[in-house]
Amino acid sequence: MSIEIEFTSPQKCVCDFTYNFYWQHQGKELDPDGVIPDQKDTDYTYRDLVTALRKNETVTIKGDAGKRLCSNVGADMRYFDGTGGIIDSGTIIVDGDVGTRMGMGMASGSIYVSGKVAEPLGNIIEVQSDLAGFRKYRSITDILHHGSADELLPPNTFDGTRLILADGILRDTIAARCSADCTVVVNGDADLSVGMLMSAGELRVCGDVKMNAGTLLSGGTVVIDGNAGEFAAADMRAGVLIIKGKSKGFVGGKMRGGAVFLKGGGAVIPPVRKVPLKGADYRLLTRTMHTNQIEAMMYTKYSVNGL
Repeated sequence: MSIEIEFTSPQKCVCDFTYNFYWQHQGKELDPDGVIPDQKDTDYTYRDLVTALRKNETVTIKGDAGKRLCSNVGADMRYFDGTGGIIDSGTIIVDGDVGTRMGMGMASGSIYVSGKVAEPLGNIIEVQSDLAGFRKYRSITDILHHGSADELLPPNTFDGTRLILADGILRDTIAARCSADCTVVVNGDADLSVGMLMSAGELRVCGDVKMNAGTLLSGGTVVIDGNAGEFAAADMRAGVLIIKGKSKGFVGGKMRGGAVFLKGGGAVIPPVRKVPLKGADYRLLTRTMHTNQIEAMMYTKYSVNGL
């Protein structure tokens, strides 16, 4: 079974498993059971499309799609009585253009697009297409968990354990929900919420990132070689966040666990507090940052539990 829908104008948050972060607005901004505007000869709701994808069905969109298409596809949201884990999901085909943040936080499934995709992208990467006239995108997290090294298009590479993003495309939510012991290297800048809900592995951004780096981090290591925007480590639960450059401030809001290392400074907020570096911290920094103990001493460590 599949759904086919045609839009006369682009609509945002289509196939969004969070319904535009429903818990923040309680339906005031998007009603899951509301009919998606500007359809031609159909009356599908937002929930209809999400339900189809959760059943591994195909959703075909004719016309342009707006921003945040396929946000968090594959995430079994706890707020909606899910497990909080990742589920298999279906395929989305767009015969048209797509707006920004396509695939934000996407954890499984595939997207085919015939037209242009606006940056920043979400947690997706282009792979070899098996549908003529369409480019194919997969979740970066899905690639890390189940991917094949021969799927990617150059200059990006993946050897089964190490993914290098070298295409210069700006992305958000990179490695969201990743539980694989893999390494992701971004040769350039990244957008917001990198490492969101990661629980294993290492993500290294060789440039700057925008706000919410390491938000909800649940394990693993996120390294920012450049500067970071506001609210880094927000709601962080476990793992390590290292920022070599400057952090704009408000670091560690509602942080519950893990450790943050800052070299370039940045204002932290309660409950985060400064703690002394120990031998294990120096070893972590020298190994992860490829440096010596003298430079490692330039970092300041912050946590909520003094460890």
